[in-house]
This record gives sequence, C-alpha cells and structure tokens, in this order.
Amino acid sequence: MSPRAESSSDARSAVAGMTLVTAGSMAANIAAYLLHLPASRWLGPAGYGEFASLLAAQLVLAVPALALQTVVAREVVRGASSHAGRALAGRCVVIVAVLAAAAVPVVSWALDTGILATSAALATAPVLVLLAGEQGLLQGQGRFVALSAVLASAGLGKVVPAVVVLGFGGGPGAALAASAVGTLTVAVGARIFSGDTAAGTRMHFGVRDVLAASQVQLALIALSSIDLVLARMALSEHDAGLYALGAVATKAAFWLPQAVGVVLYPRMANPAQSAAAIRSALGVLVGLGSLLVVGAALAAPLAPLVVGDEYRPVQSLLWVFALQGASLAVLQGALLSAIAGERTHLAVVAWIGLAVEIALLLTVGTTIGRFVTVAASVAVLCAVVMGVLAVRAARYDAVRPVE
Repeated sequence: MSPRAESSSDARSAVAGMTLVTAGSMAANIAAYLLHLPASRWLGPAGYGEFASLLAAQLVLAVPALALQTVVAREVVRGASSHAGRALAGRCVVIVAVLAAAAVPVVSWALDTGILATSAALATAPVLVLLAGEQGLLQGQGRFVALSAVLASAGLGKVVPAVVVLGFGGGPGAALAASAVGTLTVAVGARIFSGDTAAGTRMHFGVRDVLAASQVQLALIALSSIDLVLARMALSEHDAGLYALGAVATKAAFWLPQAVGVVLYPRMANPAQSAAAIRSALGVLVGLGSLLVVGAALAAPLAPLVVGDEYRPVQSLLWVFALQGASLAVLQGALLSAIAGERTHLAVVAWIGLAVEIALLLTVGTTIGRFVTVAASVAVLCAVVMGVLAVRAARYDAVRPVE
C-alpha cells in the first residue's frame, strides 16, 4: 500500500472510530443526564439533594478510573499483555476500595447524608476502576466498536437499575446501590467480551503511573468545575442559577469532542506516531471548538424560547461559555498527550491556571459576565500553553527510547 493510500486509510479509520466512540459516549452521557429527571421528581427536594451530592462525590473518587484507563491503554500500545493490564487494575481496585471505605464517614458528615446511602454511592468507585481497566485494554488495542458498546452499556447499566428502583419507591441509598450493581454487571460482561491477548514484553509500569496520571485528570476536572462551585459562593443565588444554565454550553462544548482524544490516544502513545497524532488531535479539537462557539453564538437568540425568558441575561454570553468548554477540550487533548508520553509534570500548567482562576474569580468575579470571562480566559491561555508544550515535546518521541 502506498503512503498516500495508507494515510487515507488511517484517516478513514480514525473518523470511523471517533463516530463510534462519540455515539457510545453520547448514549452514556444522555443516560446520566436523564437519571436526574425521575430522581428529582420522585425523591423530592430533600431526597434529590442527597442523591445529587453523592453522585458528585462519586465523581471525585472516579478520577483513578480515568487515569487507569489512560495508563493501561498506553502500556498496551507499547506491548503490555492484557494480564499485566488487569493485574494493575486489580491493585487499583483494592486501593480505591480502601479509600472509599475510609471516606464514607467523612463524606457522610461533610454532605450531611446517610451512612448507607453514602456507602452505596462510594461503592461504585472501585467498580468504575475495574471497568476502566477493560476500557483501557480495548482503547489500547484500537477496538473502538467494542469500546463504544462498553461505554454505552456502562451508562445504561448505571442508570437503568437506579431508575427502576426509584420507580418502585426506593430512596437514594437503594437507587445508588442498584447503580453500583448495574455497573459491576457491565464490568464483568466487558471482561468476558474483551478476552485475552498474548503475553507482552512491557512490564515496567504500576500504581505509581496511575497516580501520576490521576493528578493530571484531577487538574482538568478541577479546572472544568471550579467556576460553578465558586459561583454559588461569590454570586447571588439568582445569578448563580443563571450561571449554571450558561455552563450547560460549557459542558456541551467540552464533552462533545471527547472521542477525538480517545481514538487518537493510542497513536499518541506510539513514539513513531506521537507527533503527528498530537498535531492531528489538537487541530481537530480547535476546528470542532470553533464550530461550537460559532454555533452557540448563532443559537443564542433561541435560548429564552427554550428555557424561559428569565434566562435572557446569559443569552449574549453563551458563546463565551462555549469558548471556555472548547478550550478545555483542547487542554484535555494536550494533557492526554502528556500522559501518553509520560510527561505528566506538564500538568503544572493546569494547576497554575487553576490557582490563578480561583484568585481572579474571588476578587474580580462580581458579575456573571466577569465570572465567565475569567473562566474562559484562563481556559484559553492554559490550552495554548499546553498545546505548544505538547507539540514541542512530541518531537522527541520518535528518538526517545521506551523502557
């Protein structure tokens, strides 16, 4: 096959992979969002408050799962066997399970939630780690049809049992327990589905690699959510509600291009393809982000018609919210390349950006406009700096020996 034909085939494969992973991710995300509709209706304000706060706490303990998937995928690309990847996942499951158990009384006290409901929520964290190990194997092997199916199944497995329990009158604890069981079922199914690979030669990786990747993922999660947290502290209750609505555009612009990083990540982890893959990923993310920002600006006049006239004050700012989300998506692509190339120290850019954003939001963030301008500006700056560093660092991948 000629180089041009091979390049065209790779491009078609990447587009097909992105389409499949996007479909799987969207199914999971839609299911997650839809869970809140029956929960808010059937649990009432008090019960739903407990339910929603525990889901948020669950996300924090799920950070190791995100990190594990990236590490396993990277090592599979470099020659690790499925046995080695699962062995690492098993160690991480034990660690997260211990941390989750220890966190139960602390989270219960901090959020003022019941012990049983808190235990049920945090029990999902080690199960997500187990599932992430299988997703990492599929991602590293480039099996995106299977990965898409697992992603969609994970979303449905987490949501459907919880909705059924809520429909039969169960409370937050019972619903969260059902969600944990559903996720575990999907994880077991994914293990059977993904199968085994031949013995590999790559063995020098472990929990330390997951910890390094975890701080990268944690920096991104903190940077993508700190403005919403501080809005409730710095703005009036009414303005904080308006800001939360505008942030829907941020979340959409952030999550819609997720498949780009997932599909191109295995190539980022391959020293021979790393530089080209990183440039491609960042280029596609910038292009998609630009379209989303323009789309948000054009669709802004429709916002009051969809969600109500009281939200008109954020109509003119929707493109800024979208710019923040699109920039965070570019930043995520650059941070993924840092994990793929074992340069997790580059995440210091995101941590510095987080500190700067917090300081500015608490000092000059007195209005909705100022708040989102600060958040978007920091996101843009971090994305540009990380993007430049990622591309420069990737130039050395082709000659850097892999241990």
